[in-house]
Amino acid sequence: MTAATYRIVPASDGFCIEHDGDRTGAYTTREAALEAALGPASNAIKMGYDVTIQVPRTNPDKTN
Repeated sequence: MTAATYRIVPASDGFCIEHDGDRTGAYTTREAALEAALGPASNAIKMGYDVTIQVPRTNPDKTN
């Protein structure tokens, strides 16, 4: 089965969406980037893809 992975990654002014090696969008918050990734992810589900959305913690050095 084909898989689609969407990663919310830090960008110079906030966050962007990484998919298939391409980075798109400029979002102020991780939440905004997540909302933008949901549409394409939903379409991928309809096409029968295995879908993963990854959103990192704001500060990975903290455990809480």
